[in-house]
Amino acid sequence: MKKFDILALGELNVDLLLNRIGGFPEIGKEIFAKEMTLTLGSSTAIFAANAATLGAKVSFVGMIGRDSFGEVVKSTLQQRKVDISNLIEVDDEATGLTAILNYDNDRANVTYPGAMSRMGVKDIRPENIREAKHVHISSIFLQETLHRELFDIVKLVKECGATLSMDVQFDPEETWDFDCAKILPLVDVFMPNEQELMAITCKDSVEEAVAAIRPYANVTVVKMGTCGSLVVTREKEHHMPAMLNKSVVDAIGAGDSFDAGFISAYVRGKDLDYCQWLGNLAGAVNTTAAGGTGAFASKAAVEESAQKYFGQQLAL
Repeated sequence: MKKFDILALGELNVDLLLNRIGGFPEIGKEIFAKEMTLTLGSSTAIFAANAATLGAKVSFVGMIGRDSFGEVVKSTLQQRKVDISNLIEVDDEATGLTAILNYDNDRANVTYPGAMSRMGVKDIRPENIREAKHVHISSIFLQETLHRELFDIVKLVKECGATLSMDVQFDPEETWDFDCAKILPLVDVFMPNEQELMAITCKDSVEEAVAAIRPYANVTVVKMGTCGSLVVTREKEHHMPAMLNKSVVDAIGAGDSFDAGFISAYVRGKDLDYCQWLGNLAGAVNTTAAGGTGAFASKAAVEESAQKYFGQQLAL
């Protein structure tokens, strides 16, 4: 028996959310936002918190500063029942922050990476990986050292006997430096959205991008927003329509919540169709409250939203 179902490995920061903004920012001008929230941010943290709410035993390996934002990260993860014993705290870097300007279903982000840019393979203890069934890595382009040492980290995960999922997320520099042929054979579940998949493969359509990685990938899950999701193995493809929310609060973290739903089912040994269904549902539930974790305050809250907004029965 493993101590944890999932070890979330990656970036940690707080999110400063600005809502109801009076237009788009312009150089030399100032505008107002009528709502502000400071909350746990980072794709990997949203994934970890929501996977824990869905019933998985989750621990986290990530780097933060010894500062007030770091305390927000630690206390929020603990509140969501994520183990923080493997967090790495440093004195000479600040905890990262992302400022998020929300505009209906879209947003503009500005991130200060801080401590999360420093974590690499030397900071990851093999004994921590061996405690977990599964490792999830996301936002590789936001983490300079992790990105540079990604193959060594992936290799270490596999040597320690864990299964692995990966969500690359957006590349702020838009170079999309990702070696599919080298890395994807070691990734059990690859989880990009459609734009990310086309970018890393330099293809103009999802179909072409899927074909480009198919010789290397094991299971690929393509998140397609309001168009649902596509699960691709070497043998078949399965598209599942989205569960649409008619009153979206915001879409922050919807992809991370999809990952949490899918991987929570995956580590329990569920088939890929069920994993995809729970991923779609978790991503949809995410849109019913503000921020990436707002809709995942408890199991009961998720079950209630699943029934109320999407007519889905979910017994967690």
